[in-house]
Amino acid sequence: MKAVVFAYHNMGVIGIEKLLEHGFSIPLVFSHQDSDRENIWFRSVAELCSRRGIKVCMPDDPNTDEWIDIIKKCAPDFIFSFYYRQLLSSAILSVPHYGSYNLHGSLLPKYRGRCPVNWVIIKGETTTGVSLHEMLEKPDAGPLVGQKPVPIDMTDTALTLFGRLEKAAGALLDESLPRMLSGCFDKTPQDLSKGSYFGGRSPEDGRIDWTQSAVEIYNLIRGVTRPYPGAFGYLNGRQVILWKAGLSDEISSQPGRISVRGRHVMIGCGQGSIVPQEIEVESRTMEKTDLYDFMNIHAGELMA
Repeated sequence: MKAVVFAYHNMGVIGIEKLLEHGFSIPLVFSHQDSDRENIWFRSVAELCSRRGIKVCMPDDPNTDEWIDIIKKCAPDFIFSFYYRQLLSSAILSVPHYGSYNLHGSLLPKYRGRCPVNWVIIKGETTTGVSLHEMLEKPDAGPLVGQKPVPIDMTDTALTLFGRLEKAAGALLDESLPRMLSGCFDKTPQDLSKGSYFGGRSPEDGRIDWTQSAVEIYNLIRGVTRPYPGAFGYLNGRQVILWKAGLSDEISSQPGRISVRGRHVMIGCGQGSIVPQEIEVESRTMEKTDLYDFMNIHAGELMA
């Protein structure tokens, strides 16, 4: 069986590796150029393809007539998308005989759309997973081939959760690809009325609203901490990024108010308080004694 693949990120690497392990031939891979504006912490699809002798291309838009003709000439049995960042047109999706399939980082129909790994932590979910589904013109809406659930711990960050989702994705593909190779596999329609859709995130979306509860702010902090841009507030006009924090039931006098009691630092929230454990101010990272000394100077002041 032949598969044209659209892939990026670690999930793209895993998807291609699993296709090859299970005997698919891959005449062409579409990927993305890395951006100078992005923290590239993940593995490279282009490097994998170079090592495995697979042709890779990185067009700005794969949905042009020229690229559609090239895909048709590959005569793929399947198209797979593994964390590719552009929507594919119906003209592309309709090319392969057995259909086009996407690997999504949530338990669909929940958390359709962009950045599902960040969103499930920000929203305080306790379970997520990965889904392999057929692609339709409507994003993440096609029938399911298979899913793998993954638990979320209260100490998870987006990065630690992503690592477990990668393992789940490999296991899901190990289960699904042999059936797909046989050409005989089930597809279960999604009930979108039971799901949710979330859009992409920008660095500015990490701005902390101190009137939210401490749990909500804690979830935001761990949902966008490294390698993502981080959650932040402002102190006297200076941005303060909170890379790591804990929770306290104690209530400061006002949301955003910095309190120092002994060696214990807290920032008040709408309910409860955040205990900062690692912060960054003007490119200086502070923990423990450095963090205490900085916050102690600003005790009683308000974070905005």
